Amino acid sequence: MSDPSATPSEQKAANTSLGDLLSEVSRDISTLFRQEVELAKAELKQSASRAGKGAGLMGAAGYAGLMAVFFLSIALWWGLGHLIDNGWSAVVVAVIWAIIGAILFASGRKSLKEVQGMPRTVDSVKKIPDTLKKNEENR
Repeated sequence: MSDPSATPSEQKAANTSLGDLLSEVSRDISTLFRQEVELAKAELKQSASRAGKGAGLMGAAGYAGLMAVFFLSIALWWGLGHLIDNGWSAVVVAVIWAIIGAILFASGRKSLKEVQGMPRTVDSVKKIPDTLKKNEENR
């Protein structure tokens, strides 16, 4: 019969067929893989979100650069036309746009540097087969 000093898991193993045990192990492995895939999806979504933010800031920096060129061109035109009066006001606006562009560019570059390539979950999934092999060897 069963040993009274055996642990509950040992008693269950003694009373359960090999097929049932294998079915339970394969179900647990399947659940583990599904959970790892869901975690990888969540990490990829977060990385994509950061990349999108960085790309958006870089686009805004490009627009700010365009505005700087536009206002500098107007400033040059007005400055040459009037030699001081109306031109300097356009220069001030262009310099403000250049400063905004530099700030947006720096923020975008920082955000893009924070984006990680592959999620850390990939490493966890790769370790699962090795762990299973070690458990089989210890039996």
